[in-house]
Amino acid sequence: MATDKARYTVSVDSDLFQKIEDFRFAYRYQTRSEATVELIRLGLEALQKEQEKEKKEQKNNSY
Repeated sequence: MATDKARYTVSVDSDLFQKIEDFRFAYRYQTRSEATVELIRLGLEALQKEQEKEKKEQKNNSY
């Protein structure tokens, strides 16, 4: 089953590994990879929202 998706390996400590596994089972992801991708997506969305909020605050404070 070929895929056009980029692949790479990531190493995590046992504590982070367990948190990923807990998330995976809590949200019923079939694979660790799917759960990890979702966690990355959620983290990037949260970062983007935080950056947008900071930009708004800077804009409001410059008046």
